[in-house]
Amino acid sequence: MRVTLFSTKSYDRRFFEQANQAVGHELTFLEPRLDRQTVALAAGAEAVCVFVNDCLDADVLAELRGLGVRLVALRCAGFNNVDLPAAERLGIRVVRVPAYSPYAVAEHTLALILTLNRKLHRAHNRVRESNFALEGLLGFDIHGLTAGIVGTGKIGAIVCRLLAGFGCRILAYDPYPNPDCVANGVEYVDLPQLLAESHIVSLHCPLTSENRHLISADAIASMRDNVMLINTSRGGLVDTREVINGLKSRKIGYVGLDVYEEEASLFFEDHSSQILQDDVFARLTTFPNVIVTAHQAFFTSDALGNIAETTLANISDIAHDRPCPNLVAASR
Repeated sequence: MRVTLFSTKSYDRRFFEQANQAVGHELTFLEPRLDRQTVALAAGAEAVCVFVNDCLDADVLAELRGLGVRLVALRCAGFNNVDLPAAERLGIRVVRVPAYSPYAVAEHTLALILTLNRKLHRAHNRVRESNFALEGLLGFDIHGLTAGIVGTGKIGAIVCRLLAGFGCRILAYDPYPNPDCVANGVEYVDLPQLLAESHIVSLHCPLTSENRHLISADAIASMRDNVMLINTSRGGLVDTREVINGLKSRKIGYVGLDVYEEEASLFFEDHSSQILQDDVFARLTTFPNVIVTAHQAFFTSDALGNIAETTLANISDIAHDRPCPNLVAASR
C-alpha cells in the first residue's frame, strides 16, 4: 500500500524503514503536520500515517478522501484528533496502536514524580555550578502516601503497581474497573474522593469531549493542599490556566507534565532561537516546582519499534481485507 507519513522525524524513518522490510509497503516520509494547509501532500497515497498533533477534522478527511485516501493509520493510542463520525461517513477506516509500550509511559510518570519530589533537576544544575548546598532541596517519603490514578488501562495499571511497590495506598477512578488492579489491592472510588484524599494525582485516561478540563478550578479546590499533579496522557485533560492559579496560591505543590493542551504549535520542534509566543506556557515554566517534558514519555526504542511494527501490521490487514484488531469505530 502507498502510505504517506506526516509529522515524521529521523527516528520515525529509522524504525519504520526497518519494520517495513518484512511487509514491503511504499512509504513516503514528510516532516510537516497534517492539516488543511498540508493535506494536498497526500496526493497519490492510499493511506496516511499520522501522530498525536496532526489534524484530521471533517474538512481534512473530506480532502483526503477526494485524493483517494481510504485509511488513516494512527501511530499512537489516542484518537481525539480524528473526527471519527466524519471518517465513517466518508468510508475512511481508522486504525491505531493501542499498546506500544505501556511501561515506557508508566516509567516516565514515575520519573516525573521522583524528580519533582527530590528536586533532581535543581540539584543537578547546582552541582554543575559547584554549589553543594542542600537548602531548598528537601523532599518527602513517598512510602505511606495516597496516590490517585485516574484511568486504569494498561498504563494506569502499571503505574498502580509501581507506586504500590513504593508502599503507597492506591486509589483509582475508572468507569470500567480493571480486575487485575482490584486483585492487587487498588481501591476504586469516585473522582471527588480520589481528588480529596490523594497526595499524588496522576492522569492516564483518553481525552474525550466529556472529560476535557477534568482538572478544573473546582477539581483543584477539592484537592489536598500541596498536591502533586502528573499528566502523561493528553494535555486537554488539564485547564492550564487554573493549574497556574493553583500554583500561585500554593494549593498545588508540584506539577509534572509530558503533555500540554496547546502543544501542537510547540512540541517536537526546536524553538530555541525564537521568541515563545504562548504566554500561558511561558508562565507555567517559570515555576521552580514544575517540570514539563515535550511529549517524550513514549520515547523508548522498545516503544518506537512496537509502534512501527503494529502500524504496518494494521495497514497490511486493511490492504489484504483481513480483520484488524486495532480498527477504531466511530462509536468509541
